[in-house]
Amino acid sequence: MKRRQLIGYAGAGLVTPLVTNLGSEFQATAQSSGSLSIQWLGHSCFLFTGGGTKILVNPFRPVGCTARYRPPKVSADLVLISSQLLDEGVVENLPGNPKLIYEPGAYEFKGIKFQGIAIDHDRKGGKQFGTNAAWLWTQAKTNILHLGGAAAPISFEQKILIGRPDVALVPVGGGAKAYNATEAKQAIQVINPKLIIPTQFRTQAADNANCDVSPLDGFLSLMQGVNVRRSSSDTITVSPGSLPEKGEIQVFSYKF
Repeated sequence: MKRRQLIGYAGAGLVTPLVTNLGSEFQATAQSSGSLSIQWLGHSCFLFTGGGTKILVNPFRPVGCTARYRPPKVSADLVLISSQLLDEGVVENLPGNPKLIYEPGAYEFKGIKFQGIAIDHDRKGGKQFGTNAAWLWTQAKTNILHLGGAAAPISFEQKILIGRPDVALVPVGGGAKAYNATEAKQAIQVINPKLIIPTQFRTQAADNANCDVSPLDGFLSLMQGVNVRRSSSDTITVSPGSLPEKGEIQVFSYKF
């Protein structure tokens, strides 16, 4: 997808980079408070609402592993995408007039600083699916890391940049484009988040003939000993005081 197409699809256009690279001095800060709402819209697509801002991450086209999810056409102020693949980077026909960030780098929007971290989208040095942008920011005083479709290990330098997230969204279903359960566990051990939200796993939304990811159960089995929170809905609300000091896993429900 060409840059000008992305600009057109996203409405008003792109957020201007703050700088090209903030390195280890980056601090994702925001002048916001209160609670943060996290809504799962399927696969790795989430809507974060807090501090007066709505941020949509990785809207997709319903096809393959996302075939029976509803199109995530929700209003947002800003859209972050990890790649321009159909399962995490389809921004046409989104309502409203959202801004868009889609390349690794440092940005600022409505007082929130974002860092896009480049991580290979495959196990072949990015030669198959290119670069994935993992997104790091603070919203409603909650430090968020969305790893998108990361498939390569987190380096020492990236670990320093990331710090310890309050909430980390981690792909766990494997396939050619993202962590499998073992790789996800290794990444979690490196970053040690307080709340782990698994993404990109097989659900009943999948077109079985065109989906190469595994169900969530394999990851949960590998993470035995870690407490699992289960929500009866697709939305949770968190605040800094409500987060576990010892890492826990959050599982959402999706109403098909």
